[in-house]
Amino acid sequence: MGSEKLRVGGAWNGVLELNFEEWTVPMLREEVAKRSGCSDGPQAINLISSGKVLKDGDGAEKLSQLGLRNNSKVMATRVSADQGKLKQEFLAEEERCKRLSRLKSATTLLAQRHADGSFPIEDFNLELENQSGETVKLGSETDQRSIMMGLMLHTNAKHLIKKHKYRDALEVLTMGEEAFSLCDPRVIEMVDNVSILQIDMVWCYFMLHDISWLTEAGVRLAKAREGLERAYGKEAIRMRLIQGQRFPELALYLRLELLEAVVAYHSGQFEKSRDALSAAQMKYSKLQVPDEALSLLMGMGYKESDAKRALRMNNQDVESAVDFLVEEKSKKAIERQKNLQRQKEILEQKRYGITPLKKAVDLQKLKELVFVGFEKTLAAEALRRNENDTQKALDDLTNPTTNAAIQAELQLRKSKRLRQAEEVAIQALASMGFPRTAVAEAIRRFGTKERALNYLLGRNQNEAPAGAGSLASDVAVGSGSSENNAASSSAGTGAGHAVGPDEEEADDGGEENTKKEEEQRDFEMEDEIKAELQGRDAFSDYEIDVTKEGEAIRACFSRTSPEPKYKIEFHPEDAPFRPIIGCIPDKRGGGYMNSCHQKKLRQIHVEDDKVVQDYILGVYDAEATEAYDQNRSDISTLEDPCSNDASQR
Repeated sequence: MGSEKLRVGGAWNGVLELNFEEWTVPMLREEVAKRSGCSDGPQAINLISSGKVLKDGDGAEKLSQLGLRNNSKVMATRVSADQGKLKQEFLAEEERCKRLSRLKSATTLLAQRHADGSFPIEDFNLELENQSGETVKLGSETDQRSIMMGLMLHTNAKHLIKKHKYRDALEVLTMGEEAFSLCDPRVIEMVDNVSILQIDMVWCYFMLHDISWLTEAGVRLAKAREGLERAYGKEAIRMRLIQGQRFPELALYLRLELLEAVVAYHSGQFEKSRDALSAAQMKYSKLQVPDEALSLLMGMGYKESDAKRALRMNNQDVESAVDFLVEEKSKKAIERQKNLQRQKEILEQKRYGITPLKKAVDLQKLKELVFVGFEKTLAAEALRRNENDTQKALDDLTNPTTNAAIQAELQLRKSKRLRQAEEVAIQALASMGFPRTAVAEAIRRFGTKERALNYLLGRNQNEAPAGAGSLASDVAVGSGSSENNAASSSAGTGAGHAVGPDEEEADDGGEENTKKEEEQRDFEMEDEIKAELQGRDAFSDYEIDVTKEGEAIRACFSRTSPEPKYKIEFHPEDAPFRPIIGCIPDKRGGGYMNSCHQKKLRQIHVEDDKVVQDYILGVYDAEATEAYDQNRSDISTLEDPCSNDASQR
C-alpha cells in the first residue's frame, strides 16, 4: 500500500507521508518530536485527533485502527518534561487500574461458570484438584467459587512476580486474599494455598524494599507458618504421608525462613534472625543440584528444568528423581485423556440445552437414568426440565402423560431445527445461481446439501443459463473441498446434514442466554488466564527459583554476623614486616577477622572466656596449629598467605 498523508498542526505544522497500516502512535509521536525540535523527547508531545488524546497503549495498535485515514488531521501540543512525565505516569496508572478491574471481572465470571455447573460456553473446564491430581469438591458452591477465583488470581500474581512486577502482583494477591476470605474458614484451613499467598505477599514487600510493611509482614508470616503446620501436620508429617520421601515444600520453607529472618533483624531480634537464617541456609544447600546428577538425567533425554525439579524434590537422589519423572509423564498422559473426555462431555451437554437456572445437564445423573433403561435424549430432557433432580425426572419419565408430552416437545423441537437447517441449505445453494424451487425440491428429496448439490449440478450440466456455465464448472471443480468444508463447519448448526436424535442442540432460550453471556465476556483476559493455568500441576506452587533467596541469605549473613572474637596485636619493632589486609573466615566463631601477615608475630589476644592457644596468622585450622606447636621458632613451615594459593583460599 502506498504512502498516505497526515496533516499535523500545533507544535509542528506540516504534512507527513506514512502508511496508516504500519505506523503506531509512539512512532508518530517520535517523528513529530524530531521535526518540531523538541529537546524533551517524544514524551513531551501530546497528540489529539477528533477531540481524543491518542494514547500509546501497548505500542502495537496501528493508526488505522484508531480511525485515522488519508488526509486526517492531528493536533500536536508540547508540554514540559515534568508534565509529560506526570502524564505518562497517570496514563500508566489508569491503564494498570483498568487491567486489574478487567482481571477481577474475568476471574469472577470464570469462577461462577465453572464452580456451580453452569451451562458450558467454553471448550475447557476448570476443576479443583488435590495433590494427588484427583478432582475435589470443597464445601458449597460459594466456597468452590471463592477458591477458584482466589487460585486464578494467585496464579496471575505468580506470573507478575516472575516478570518482577511486584507492585502489580501485590494488588492481585490482595484481590486473591479477599476472594479466599469469602470461603468458609473450616474448608480453607485444611489447604495450604492461603499460606503460600501470604508468603508471596511478604516476598513482594521484601523485593520492593519497603520497610513500612514490617509489622504487617510479621503478622502474615506468623499466619503462614500456622497455616502450613495445620495443612502439613506437625513437622510436615501429613505431607510425608502423602509424598513419601519427596520434599516439594523445601523451597517454600526456605523463602518463609528467610523472610522471618529479615523481619526479626529489623525488629531487633538478632538471635532469632541468625537462627532463621541458618535454617534457611541449610535448606538452600539442600536445593543445590549437583552437576553430575543433572548431567546424568539430561543424558537420559530429560529437559534441564524438569531434571532440576525432580532432583530438588527428591533430595538430589537420582534414582528417586527418575521415578518421579516417569510418574509425572504418566500423570500427564492420563490428564490429556481426561481433558479430551471432558471436551466431549461439554459438547454433549451443549446438545441437551440449558436448565431454567442456566445449568448444564448432569451427565452422571443422566448415566444413572440410561442405566435403568430410559432413552438418553428423553432422560436428558427430563433432567433439564427438573433442574437435574433425579427423583423428579424419574417421576416424569414413569408418568405416561408427562413422558408423552416430553417426547412430543422433543419431536417438535427436532422438526423446527430440521426446517431451519433446510432453509439455511436452500439459501446457500440458491446463492450459487440455482432456482430456489429446484433447490428446495432437491433438499427435500436427498436430505443433505451435499447430495442436493451433486443432483443439481448433474441436472443442469446441459442446460445451464448463459453466464452461469463458468459458475457451475467452478463449483464442480471445487465441490470436493467445498462440500467437505460445508459438512464440517455445519456440525454445530445442522446446516449441512439432518440432525439425528443423538445430536440434539440447545433450545432457543439456551442459545439466546449463551449469546448474552458471550457479549459480557472479556475474551482477551479470559484467554490470558487460561494460558496461565495451562501446564500447572500439583507441584507448581512449590516450584520456586531460589537464586534471589541465596543472594539474600549471603547479604543477610554479612549483617547479622557477630563482632570478631579475635584481636591481634602487632609489634612493628620486630620488623621487617609486610602487612596484608584481608578477611579470613573464622571457622570457630562463624564471623570474620581482620588479619596481618608479618615475619615475627609477638602476641595474639583472644576475646573469649575460653583459654585458647596461640594461632599463627589468624588461620584457625588444625594444620596451622600443629605446625606452630612442632616448630615454634621456624615460621617458614607455614604456608605464606600472600601466595596465590593461599590468597585463593
